[in-house]
Amino acid sequence: MRVCSITSGSSGNCIYMGSEHTSILIDAGISGKRIEAGLNSIDMTTKDVDGILITHEHSDHIQGLGVLARKYSIPVYTTRGTWKAIRETACVGKIPDALFREIEEDVIVEIGDLKVSPFAISHDAAQPVGYRVHHENKSAAVVTDLGFYDDYIVEHLKGLDVLLLEANHDVHMLQVGRYPYYLKRRILGDKGHLSNETAGQLLCELLHDDMKAILLGHLSKENNYEALAYETVCSEVTMGDNPYKSNDFKITVAHRDQPSELIAV
Repeated sequence: MRVCSITSGSSGNCIYMGSEHTSILIDAGISGKRIEAGLNSIDMTTKDVDGILITHEHSDHIQGLGVLARKYSIPVYTTRGTWKAIRETACVGKIPDALFREIEEDVIVEIGDLKVSPFAISHDAAQPVGYRVHHENKSAAVVTDLGFYDDYIVEHLKGLDVLLLEANHDVHMLQVGRYPYYLKRRILGDKGHLSNETAGQLLCELLHDDMKAILLGHLSKENNYEALAYETVCSEVTMGDNPYKSNDFKITVAHRDQPSELIAV
């Protein structure tokens, strides 16, 4: 199992996952040119991609989808609600219906030698999901744009080797920042985004001896910064009700404008 965050942040998201024989993207929220460059950095090309999994229809997750799908005839895996919303998004352009592969929450889909487990998340979108991807006895997951977490989310994220987890904002920065009141309420609400503190609390419930890597992703450009997200999450882990300290694990921040290192497990 290999994982690389090509970009992750409030301005665009695209995550690569794959095995020796199968390659997928989770979201395509940046230009096709930037996605190609990101894949090139790990010795891959867009032609190698066997499917694009879309979490939801917001522009920072689908901006480059239309170009990639049309140019390379890549199947698009997403929920029916999200597909309908994508088709109503003018900037994406028309994607042939023949490329649509419907997924349903809690129903495993096989793409090559990968098994994909979609799970429902709470966000202000049509039918959003997170993804857990399995290859043989290894697994990795992407969970961002999450208003809150509960036992259902925790169950879907237990026993992972690699996790890309949203740490979107610092609550104080958001509260005193320049965003209008309605937007602050949205971000802080149950269909908004996870704060640094909440991300750390969720991580405390997921850590186990064999976890290999944690990437903190989808950071807000206005209401967070990398060092703050990292320090807050690490503090929650070290001070939390769990047997670990943050330096027991490889915790890094996924960049908004450049690929992470390739994680192989």
